[in-house]
Amino acid sequence: MSELSAAREENDRLLTQYRELAELAGSLAHEIKNPLSVIRMNMDLLAEDLADPHSSRERRALQTVRVVHDQCQRLEKLLNDFLKFARLRQLDLRPANLNAQIERVLAFFRRQAEEMGIEIVTMLDGDLPSALLDSEPLQAALLNLVKNALEAMPDGGTLTVLTYPTISGVALELIDTGRGIDDRTAMQMFEAFFSTKDGGSGLGLPTARKIVEAHGGRIDVQSEVGQGTKFTIELPCLQRISGSAGPAEASPDHAPLNPSRQQP
Repeated sequence: MSELSAAREENDRLLTQYRELAELAGSLAHEIKNPLSVIRMNMDLLAEDLADPHSSRERRALQTVRVVHDQCQRLEKLLNDFLKFARLRQLDLRPANLNAQIERVLAFFRRQAEEMGIEIVTMLDGDLPSALLDSEPLQAALLNLVKNALEAMPDGGTLTVLTYPTISGVALELIDTGRGIDDRTAMQMFEAFFSTKDGGSGLGLPTARKIVEAHGGRIDVQSEVGQGTKFTIELPCLQRISGSAGPAEASPDHAPLNPSRQQP
């Protein structure tokens, strides 16, 4: 057996083990959710019984019930996020327009952005070629990225969204004028369970990356503390007719990290 064949066989073995472990972990998480839901519902009932405490003992009991209830909710969210991460299904890739995907996501957040004093600026290429996408998981990834961008601008700011063709496909950039992240966080933010948020599961960005990579794409982040953050997603495109001149030949340069701050 050649070294290449042996390496492929070992890689296949490791992939099989990974899939089995992921399936086992997902099943375990699903089984934990059921008794956890029962505990939370019983905490709700106890909270109703103690809704009008008349003694310090009842007040302490009510506070304890609320703590347990809150922790049950936190664990349920963590398990839900883990299941999304561990059980990413086989994608059903179909020709679709990336502009349409991000527009649906932005429509979901526009009211929230207005209330937060955040302006959403879109520069979507109208001639963007179709890409092979699975709309549901891709929109879940984009929802997470836009949500993170808005949370990074609690005092308002600008979220700039760009799409453009590349040599091999299409690209999307999400550029916020928020707090930015340091180098250490940028290096770890795609690791499972790493989070800088109180109560965060640390699975949102790893799941987003997993979804993008399952599409055959890649995700990249650039950030400066106090200046903002830029996420770039690149996805492969449908094969163009050989010899045809596609718009990829005129791809624009990547936008600056904070175009809204590049004032003349």
